[in-house]
Amino acid sequence: MLLVTLANTGEVLFVANRSGNRPSHEGRRRTTTKRSTCVARRIQAGPASRRYGLHPDGRTGPLGRRRSGVHLRIDAMPNLVEYAEHLPKSAWKPLERPVKYQVKTQERQRPENIKEQIVRQREFENIRLTGEDVAEFSYRPGRCEKLYRLVVVRKNLSVAKGEQVLFDDVRYFFYISNHYAATPAEIVFSANDRCNQEKLIEQLKNGAKALDVPVDNLLSNWAYMVMASLVWTLKAWFALMLPETGRWADQHKAEKQSVLKMGFKRFCNAFLRVPCQIIRQAGRVVYRLLAWNPWQHVFLRGVDALHHPLQC
Repeated sequence: MLLVTLANTGEVLFVANRSGNRPSHEGRRRTTTKRSTCVARRIQAGPASRRYGLHPDGRTGPLGRRRSGVHLRIDAMPNLVEYAEHLPKSAWKPLERPVKYQVKTQERQRPENIKEQIVRQREFENIRLTGEDVAEFSYRPGRCEKLYRLVVVRKNLSVAKGEQVLFDDVRYFFYISNHYAATPAEIVFSANDRCNQEKLIEQLKNGAKALDVPVDNLLSNWAYMVMASLVWTLKAWFALMLPETGRWADQHKAEKQSVLKMGFKRFCNAFLRVPCQIIRQAGRVVYRLLAWNPWQHVFLRGVDALHHPLQC
């Protein structure tokens, strides 16, 4: 399966059903060229340089054609590792990753790490991360016509066996970008974010059931995927249509983002599975909601927005 989505909203721009023996990057260049909006922020794919448009004609790839920031992972090829190893010490800066969440009350005591004790007792090989550094340099991929920004992350590892430290190891991770306004750390965090792709695939599979294969051939299943994935896209469009103006603009903006990030099953329970009584009277039709839920005021604002002409 080849899935192209919009990073900001999770909209499905393109989905293709393929046999299981096809490489994950096959068809990426043709698809992203036709649907240029999908690289407005970045495209995440496999870790081979040829998969990112770094083909002989570098101007036709997403890096060469887009003026907006595109951050792509690239293989740790021997020449890049050699460049990184010869960088001066002043080029490296510590990479401080932000905390995953902020503790609102008080931090709880962490439980005892039983797994770590078992690894030491049985003398398994244990690789620990001791620190991370980040640097950058200019790099021109083979047969491309211009230089790009290459950000490199150096992971300092300690390899131990039991209680004995065997040796220290260093591994490099490279990210190529045409975005020069962001700091190297911001490019790394943006590339690691992966547009929340795993959650999106899970929602398409278990929520919208778009990845089911109800028929017996690739083409028919592809058509089913396209139609079912439109349900997820309609959810995103409903969220984008919610207005954010007025006295409660901040609250409306927060609710809009909540609907946009909402799981599909929860969205169905909040906005679709609402019992309603339809009363036909002289000259009008009355829709009477028979149940209440916390998202009812958002639902009514969405209904009101649908009465106005849609603007693209």
